[in-house]
Amino acid sequence: MNAPTTSDPLRRETIPGGPSTWRRARRRALCVAAITALFAGGCQKLHRVDTTPLDRAAMSYSAIQDLKKLSVTDAEVVSVANAKQDGISDATCVELVRIAHSRQQPYNSTENVAGLQQVGMSEPSILELARLNQLGVGAGELQAIRLLGLPDETVVEVAKSHAAGKPVLSGVSIANIMNTGLRRETLLELIRRQVPDTSAAAIIAMKRQHKTDAEVLRHFPARAPAH
Repeated sequence: MNAPTTSDPLRRETIPGGPSTWRRARRRALCVAAITALFAGGCQKLHRVDTTPLDRAAMSYSAIQDLKKLSVTDAEVVSVANAKQDGISDATCVELVRIAHSRQQPYNSTENVAGLQQVGMSEPSILELARLNQLGVGAGELQAIRLLGLPDETVVEVAKSHAAGKPVLSGVSIANIMNTGLRRETLLELIRRQVPDTSAAAIIAMKRQHKTDAEVLRHFPARAPAH
């Protein structure tokens, strides 16, 4: 015969009263174990995010509630609080988190958002960049382009090309082209036409030869839309 196991604390011989008493005790023990496990798991799921940083940043109650509905993490709370302190509005803070979560990503772009705001980008334009997923490593170049005095529209058009993987003039080339006297409207059109960065030297050469903006645009015609 096999030796009796000693791993079960509710062995029959330890419970007085016969088999029925043993079975009841066994069921009670299993129920207690199940409830304990459920409670432990529930405690982990019911972790309360500390929104104190948002209160200190003077974010409105309604905005904080909106963020809670988005299930923000503690790290995101800190990022949002920093954005709020940098002057980003409550509505934009909430929308930035919503856009990030729509991609199953955490919101962690406050540094680049603040940088874009500091160079004059409007909040609607910043949100457009967020929707294009262009608040990451390439945001520094977008800030530099805005610093050249170009409007938000130009920056967003560059970002659209980046997002679509299409060719576009680089920030350095844009600065060099502007030094030739090319009009901003012409530059914007060249960007919309997805003129590659490799064509920057040709544009600069044409302007140095006193070619008009119209001649530059004729040299780089708009591409036919893909079907």
